[in-house]
Amino acid sequence: MTSIPTSRFPGGRLAALALLVFTAIGGTIVLAAQDKYTVKVPDGLAFSDFRGYEDWQTVAVSQLESANLLRAIVANPVMINAYRAGIPDNGKPFPNGSKIAKLEWTQKKITDAPWSASAPDTMADTLKVVELIEKDTKRFPDSRGWGYAEFAYDAASDTFKPAVTGTKCGASCHEIAGPAKDYIFNAYLKR
Repeated sequence: MTSIPTSRFPGGRLAALALLVFTAIGGTIVLAAQDKYTVKVPDGLAFSDFRGYEDWQTVAVSQLESANLLRAIVANPVMINAYRAGIPDNGKPFPNGSKIAKLEWTQKKITDAPWSASAPDTMADTLKVVELIEKDTKRFPDSRGWGYAEFAYDAASDTFKPAVTGTKCGASCHEIAGPAKDYIFNAYLKR
């Protein structure tokens, strides 16, 4: 067995061993991408509670003109079934287990479509924020049964981080929607 001169490595033998192992496995450092499902709002909802939201059905879309963002609101099957049963228009609240994800993107002008020359249109561009809402009256009694979370997305690092703390972060905003709508702004629109 050949010996590696450890004097050339700060940290001595341990550094030399690390270099040897690194070289033996191919010499390439691969950094693992963030698993967004490990991110959690401090004292609040976890991204993992919304696993699979990417495949949920769209409730509505909206534009936040002041922030130049486009938003899609999607809901899990529990909430979609509640909407189809007439909730909240029928005066009933959404059942526990109802979940919403709000996806917000920056927008950009569409320039290559034939209609863009006469009336420029916009489309979603870069993901900015994922907001999550869950109905659980036992877990969130202080916020009318709803828990909230907001995660900012950083495109450069392809990572999410909590944008707020606690499950009540959206409660004050949703208070405006009122009890008749069970504190949810968007209606399920005709398809």
